[in-house]
Amino acid sequence: MAEEVLPAIPLDSWRPTKETLHRYAQIVGKVALAKGIRRNHWWHTTYRLTARGWTSVPLGTATEGPVFTCAFDFFDHVLRLSNDRGTQEEVPLTGQSVASFYTETMSALGNLGVDVVLAHPTPFDLPDHGRPFDQDDEHHAYDPAAARHAFHVHSQVGRILERFSATYSGKISPVQLFWHTFDLAVQRFSDRKVRMPDSVDPVTREAYSREVISAGFWFGDDKIPAPTFYSYTAPEPAGLTERPLRPAEARWVASGSGHNAYLRYDDVRVRADPVRAALDFFQSQYEAGSSLAGWDVAGLACHNGITDPVLASPRLGWPE
Repeated sequence: MAEEVLPAIPLDSWRPTKETLHRYAQIVGKVALAKGIRRNHWWHTTYRLTARGWTSVPLGTATEGPVFTCAFDFFDHVLRLSNDRGTQEEVPLTGQSVASFYTETMSALGNLGVDVVLAHPTPFDLPDHGRPFDQDDEHHAYDPAAARHAFHVHSQVGRILERFSATYSGKISPVQLFWHTFDLAVQRFSDRKVRMPDSVDPVTREAYSREVISAGFWFGDDKIPAPTFYSYTAPEPAGLTERPLRPAEARWVASGSGHNAYLRYDDVRVRADPVRAALDFFQSQYEAGSSLAGWDVAGLACHNGITDPVLASPRLGWPE
């Protein structure tokens, strides 16, 4: 039997591992926040997918070395910390509480010559947000098979988001994993600035400083207890929820002061062409949001990752 393109991953089948891994990811994400070269919309703090897991971008600066990366390997089940001096440290993912993982990770970074202090060494926007990482012995579940399976799902969804990214030539983020919300996403931006009240927090101000249409996936949580594809437009233009979504199972759902477009992962994975169904969903929300917001949809289009009109001609393919 052929391998499923999008295999099943019910939230309850790996919830304890997910909750532990989410906190591991936040620890290392906060290291990136402290040691990365700041990029617009916080792109220096997020993870990129590799063939084996997730990695930070290179961290450190030309004058405040060493340069280093933090990579989760879901085949060897370690956090691999490497610097540009050829030194490497590994922290096991198995048999750890969040507290012990935090302690070992900070120690390993010190062994690499990385001096880092987290401004807020506590979870962000999680139920235990007030508890320091080094006091969390509650979260200690890590099932290697479950973690590897979840990464496989991430890898497949990441390829779909890359396909979707290829159709846009404007300012666009990498396909990246956001450690605060644990969602895999890509963001398309217009060049219009968004005015916000001074009371808006700095994280939100930077994330939404330009008009954005986001497309992504998360494994589910207490609010949405199932793996789900999503997309939204911010700021949300008037009339957005009156526009149709594709496929038929997709729906608009109120979220905060606006709406998200949601499509259950399980409704996609059982289709004859799940990749096409997911792409159609993302495209339908993009069409709705971008047209209502007045984006130059035709000018920003990019067929199969090609912007040059000559190369895009059907008479010419990629040079042999």
